[in-house]
Amino acid sequence: MAELFEMGRTSMEPLALRMRPRNLDEIIGQEQIMKSPFVDLVRRQTLGSIILYGPPGSGKTSIAEAIAREENRPFVKINAVLSNVSELREILKGTQRELMVPTIVFIDEIHRFNRSQQDLLLPAVESGRIQLIGATTHNPGFYVINPLLSRCQLIELEPLSVDAIVAILKNALRDRERGLGATECTLEADALQLIGEQSNGDSRRALNALEAVVLNVPSGTRITEERASKFLFKQQLTYDADEDEHYNAISAYIKSMRGCDPDAAIYWLAVMLEGGEDPRFIARRLVILASEDIGLADSRALTLANACFDACERIGLPECRLNLAHATVFCALAPKSNSTYLAINEATAFIKKHGKEAVPVWLRDAHGAAAKRLQHGKFYNYSHDFDQNISGQEYMLTPKTFYIPQESGTEKILAERYRALQILKKERKRQ
Repeated sequence: MAELFEMGRTSMEPLALRMRPRNLDEIIGQEQIMKSPFVDLVRRQTLGSIILYGPPGSGKTSIAEAIAREENRPFVKINAVLSNVSELREILKGTQRELMVPTIVFIDEIHRFNRSQQDLLLPAVESGRIQLIGATTHNPGFYVINPLLSRCQLIELEPLSVDAIVAILKNALRDRERGLGATECTLEADALQLIGEQSNGDSRRALNALEAVVLNVPSGTRITEERASKFLFKQQLTYDADEDEHYNAISAYIKSMRGCDPDAAIYWLAVMLEGGEDPRFIARRLVILASEDIGLADSRALTLANACFDACERIGLPECRLNLAHATVFCALAPKSNSTYLAINEATAFIKKHGKEAVPVWLRDAHGAAAKRLQHGKFYNYSHDFDQNISGQEYMLTPKTFYIPQESGTEKILAERYRALQILKKERKRQ
């Protein structure tokens, strides 16, 4: 549903809505954007169409409205959940009458628009008839069609820091016109910090919590941390299965173990479990990491990871979180080697480039009369007939090295054996 932009706010509106920044200078946080050329582009009215991508309460709508005030252009706000194709057609027809100044069309939750709705926007964005500002909490690469995405600048917003949230709360407590200044209530630093930490980077959530705290105490009250905590609901993690947080958290988890940081790995494990992640998904990734990143440096990791996966299957939550923590810390502290990962990748790339070579005749299966007539396996040297099982025979028509041992953990022992066997093989070939 579309709505015209209104400059004023009423006391009946929630505090989070009343306290939205009136211009770009009032925006707190998102320094990576606000200290970039972004602000100058807005004020020179050369910004063009953009898509604001970030978590709830990070300031997407606030930035859109601030741009509209800075540029002083006609502004239409559309909620993609409530809108439809016919309404969108009417809005775009209306923008044709604004020939001198492009209309800013702000589409909240643009990821909810289907392909046909997004296709409708293309001509207006292409011609510059509208300045599109899309807002989404979902990865635009998955939900916004490529033709539209290529015509917009993509701006990513981060969750607001606790310091930024606290600054926003202080502004709301001081502001007598739009905020809670008239109540003359104050919050102790610990109480502000508590709300900031429990808001999970969401300014809307923080302001809603502040309003609930202040409106339930007498005017002029100095609110302590203990008193504020009574009005705060259980913290909800921003974590969506099969969405960005799902992939970002598992990526951070794997990279923490790869980087030998058990504390960070345990933290990201807890984030995923608290967010409702399937423990079997985490266990599967542990099994992969055990070979990809630990490998021959400590082969026990693969056994432990498989046992952890089995425990997740047979026991389930909440108990299997202990098995996951056990395997996570072991894998994080284990010595690392990706030699086998590199070896299989190198061999695969070689085959794709050069094709598959024939199996040497002396290695071919010799069962059956036809195979015997073709002398398959006739010249094969049985390894157990030789000292240390090394005959000196080759096992490829054109021998090539794919495995490069690494000097990490128990692979150091394997590397020494590998080099010794290579020397012995050369000696046997000369005999």
